[in-house]
Amino acid sequence: MDAKALWQRYQDWLYFHEGLGLYLDVSRMRFDDAFVETLQPKFDKAFADMAELEKGAIANPDENRMVGHYWLRNPDLAPTPELTQEIVQTLEQIEAFAEKVQTGAIHPPRANRFTDIISIGIGGSALGPEFVAEALAPDFPPLKIHFIDNTDPAGIDRILNHLRNNLASTLVVVISKSGGTPEPRNGMIEVKKAYAGQNLDFAQYAVAITSTGSNLDKVAQSEGWLARFPMYDWVGGRTSEMSAVGLVPAALQGIDVRAMLEGAKEMDDATRIANIKNNPAALLALSWYYAGKGKGEKDMVVLPYKDSLLLFSRYLQQLVMESLGKEQDLDGNTVYQGIAVYGNKGSTDQHAYVQQLREGVPNFFATLIEVLEDRQGPSPEIDPGVTSGDYLSGFLQGTRKALYENQRDSITVTIPQVNARTVGALIALYERTVGFYASLVNINAYHQPGVEAGKKAAAAILDLQTKVIGVLQAEKTPLSLEEIANKAGAAEEVESIYKILRHLSANQRGVILQGNLGQPSSLKVSLS
Repeated sequence: MDAKALWQRYQDWLYFHEGLGLYLDVSRMRFDDAFVETLQPKFDKAFADMAELEKGAIANPDENRMVGHYWLRNPDLAPTPELTQEIVQTLEQIEAFAEKVQTGAIHPPRANRFTDIISIGIGGSALGPEFVAEALAPDFPPLKIHFIDNTDPAGIDRILNHLRNNLASTLVVVISKSGGTPEPRNGMIEVKKAYAGQNLDFAQYAVAITSTGSNLDKVAQSEGWLARFPMYDWVGGRTSEMSAVGLVPAALQGIDVRAMLEGAKEMDDATRIANIKNNPAALLALSWYYAGKGKGEKDMVVLPYKDSLLLFSRYLQQLVMESLGKEQDLDGNTVYQGIAVYGNKGSTDQHAYVQQLREGVPNFFATLIEVLEDRQGPSPEIDPGVTSGDYLSGFLQGTRKALYENQRDSITVTIPQVNARTVGALIALYERTVGFYASLVNINAYHQPGVEAGKKAAAAILDLQTKVIGVLQAEKTPLSLEEIANKAGAAEEVESIYKILRHLSANQRGVILQGNLGQPSSLKVSLS
């Protein structure tokens, strides 16, 4: 396509949202009008499906749940007055609590102010808050946030050691829908012990974000924690940033949560328009479908050209891959759907993998995120008439052009600046796109059976560990791995038993391995 035709295609397919100042350019996706026509019936169904979902249809049949994250930024849409009131009241409670913490009306026993936050969560209870903190927290926030988002002991130690001298002025936010998810539960227990080690009453530093009546809710209530905020069963973890999960940490950091909600609401309004060309989420879903032929045949590479959006690709990994990565469609057919997402930021990653993107395996499409504002205030010139921001813009445009010239497709999303409204809008844009795309390929975007299977498998390993230790405690002589497996009633689990024992031995947990470590079958195992 020559330059004139390409310029015309750009204008024909450019989407602009005046209120948000957001542009979406899909002109470098090489679909044609005939392709769009073939998808029209699928989009008609997707628009209808989304309307039903927002009215309160059971969109997660596995758990018999509604899917209502859209109501969080427009409570009037909730299907009952009680839900509307609960959403409104929770937001007011979050803002009131954050203000009291920031002014010192709520403060720790040994200090006039809280200075730091430890946020304990996993998956959607961590990725959204981390992304928003990186994108929007002021340089000098009223409270500085630190995340425990794994059950890695060294990672937990790093946070606690970093805060060792500030623990007495550190607020702890524990985020878990049930209170039983291992990662946040483990983090909470370790943090509790750290507070006890400094003779600090953990309850006077703790906030719970959890389902009403959960185990965590009961503990927080009985111990008299500072505050409790609700998690709703109609909000999935990967779409929970606009709930208390994301709003409590954001508000405590001084982020304008009302503006974030407003930006999401504006984007929701824009993505309800039942017309592909006038709906940015429909345009994205169309592009995803085209790129992967509706089968996820190409990966999505996300390159935001702004340091503060560093974690956007990581946030999108969960939103897209957990929502779309499904073995079966809604009719029970085996389809193996999904879109792999990876990325980091531009222009750093131009020096890392754009070489392959341009000339290597053509198994991807790119999403470039452009921010028009370089910085607040004027920029010095690096070269005559040229600033650092001009270079960044040039790298983005150059990458887009170089990819297209080599038959590599790309999408460009442009926002005027990184602020609470635009970040809220970006989150809402991709949430809706995932919903549309799921409808196009006939899968359920709102359940995650694979995640549950992984949790069950991990629990089985821990149960096996208990049995193995019991066998070793009962024996007086060293045993081979096979003998341990047979006595534990797990003859098929020799490999797992070997890995359990190797881990325990490496951590001085009383397990002695004798023999050639490179030949597991030669090992004899006993307890010290």
